[in-house]
Amino acid sequence: MKHRSVKDAKQFYHQGALELLVFNFLLILTILTIWLFKNHRFRFLHETGGAMVYGLVMGLIIRYATIPLDLDNGTAYSCERLQSNPSTLLVNITDHVYEYQYQREISQQNVNSHHSDVMLQKMTFDSEVFFNVLLPPVIFHAGYSLKKRHFFRNLGSILMYAFLGTAISCFVIGLIMYGFVKVMMQFGQIKSGDFHFTDCLFFGSLMSATDPVTVLAIFHELHVDTDLYALLFGESVLNDAVAIVLTYSISIYSPKENPNAFDAAAFFQSVGNFLWIFAGSFAMGSAYAVVTALLTKFTKLCEFPMLETGLFFLLSWSAFLSAEAAGLTGIVAVLFCAVTQAHYTYNNLSPDSKMRTKQLFEFMNFLAENFIFCYMGLAMFTFQNHIFNVLFIFGAFIAIFIARACNIYPLSFILNLGRKQRIPWNFQHMMMFSGLRGAIAFALAIRDTDSEPKQMMFTSTLLIVFFTVWVLGGGTTPMLARLHIRVGVDPDEDLKAVTSNQRTDQLNKSTTKNESAWLFRIWYGFDHKYLKPILTHAGPPLTTTLPNWCSPVARLLTSPRAYEEQLKDDDTDCIVCNDELTIAYEETASASHPSLVQSSTGPSQAAGEENAHGADLGLGKYELKPECTPGKSHLNTLA
Repeated sequence: MKHRSVKDAKQFYHQGALELLVFNFLLILTILTIWLFKNHRFRFLHETGGAMVYGLVMGLIIRYATIPLDLDNGTAYSCERLQSNPSTLLVNITDHVYEYQYQREISQQNVNSHHSDVMLQKMTFDSEVFFNVLLPPVIFHAGYSLKKRHFFRNLGSILMYAFLGTAISCFVIGLIMYGFVKVMMQFGQIKSGDFHFTDCLFFGSLMSATDPVTVLAIFHELHVDTDLYALLFGESVLNDAVAIVLTYSISIYSPKENPNAFDAAAFFQSVGNFLWIFAGSFAMGSAYAVVTALLTKFTKLCEFPMLETGLFFLLSWSAFLSAEAAGLTGIVAVLFCAVTQAHYTYNNLSPDSKMRTKQLFEFMNFLAENFIFCYMGLAMFTFQNHIFNVLFIFGAFIAIFIARACNIYPLSFILNLGRKQRIPWNFQHMMMFSGLRGAIAFALAIRDTDSEPKQMMFTSTLLIVFFTVWVLGGGTTPMLARLHIRVGVDPDEDLKAVTSNQRTDQLNKSTTKNESAWLFRIWYGFDHKYLKPILTHAGPPLTTTLPNWCSPVARLLTSPRAYEEQLKDDDTDCIVCNDELTIAYEETASASHPSLVQSSTGPSQAAGEENAHGADLGLGKYELKPECTPGKSHLNTLA
């Protein structure tokens, strides 16, 4: 065992700056590559795929071109008296006591090749950096940029895919992998006590986290059908939250006797933990958003946009940290905090703060996401405990595709029984094709690499991410053309067309199936009459919605602007027809306030300007402009 000298220690800390410099240059290369791809409309390799390529090249250089400082490599010392792996170990070497921290188990096949290269050690990040620093801005941006109207039009379907679909994927992957593990035991590749059924379920839960960032970026650029985009985007956002909580619940599942046997008490305890963690995280994130909304409403922070933006950012991040400190899931908390902030707080912000918060979180999402994908490429060579088991990797690829099919097709069939606007086969095939794995699956896998089974899972996860991002992500555009999915769709025009068609159907029918969506209608009525007026400057005055005996409180909580502003399209009445949420703002406005129809273009133009502010950060935005010929629709399919 070798003691590191003061000189080596200083060099070790200097390597930290070199490490950050490496990532800095990788991000610079990625940005230049993105500009090149956008300039030449190159869609067969997304920016995240390019970031992984650069990471792979840099990891290859670091692994084989750097010289280890410590020549005492691959030497294992026996400690006969230790019966466990303590988190902290005090070692007495020639009357000098040294403290060592436990990191992970090293398989026998990696002992001889284990390097003491300082650069490799510094390039191996603490997994908590991903969850506490890099993932929150990615998740927050997903919730903050959510298109509410298109999301809620398909809310029932999105919840079905996100909750039930994720559970189906988890158990299907777990069962298939357990079969492969049994085969591996028969061939003597692993010991019988190393892999339990709960480990296979753990792998199934982390692999159930889809991250179709490549597909969604292409969808956004080509303006793909809004319903398909909403289904895929909504599923991926909520699916991440469900997969994270599900992974934690499975990790704490501990049967008292046989780990492979079903224990009803432990099972219901895990289910209870899942519900408690998810509900608690949801409440924590929403609470911080409500506090932010009240502060921005009842103070004059709007006069100081810098302070307003700073408060918005810090309270949003506090939602994540508070949930983690309380033993909940910060990712779920920050997701619902972002959704609530976008629904309430955003309306209270000054124009400068609206633009700054959009661009701030879009910029942080861009850097964090590309940093994670760069690190994925690096980790292929810098992580020193990979376990490449061909049978396990092959089984993992088979399992994720079968599980995705068991998720999409049966649930789509069930949903189409109640949907008026059915999910067509080409949408289902595209959703099946878009089941990419990315940042969330990688972060969940790298968070626990203590044992050999977890190291095998991490290696397999990394290879699956590479394949899905490069192959499936690169094949998105050809698949859109093959499936004849329309592109060049204007979301606002598409929404108006759907609303108009549904109003026509209502006039032709004496009854509709509104009863099945009574919960949504109650919520929107409650939100419009009470929550919006309390938390924002919009909505009807509380003096007109609350009882007379609540007049003092109503006058206190009602903003003076509420008496001046008219009803906007974001605060309109929502109707549900055949389980589909639609917005009938034109019909309501024309019936009660004819002047609103004439002025309805104002808010939409403002929204368009805001979206332009939060657009592409100056990196370049190239839209597909389909050619329109007289007599033909403006909606085209890829040729």
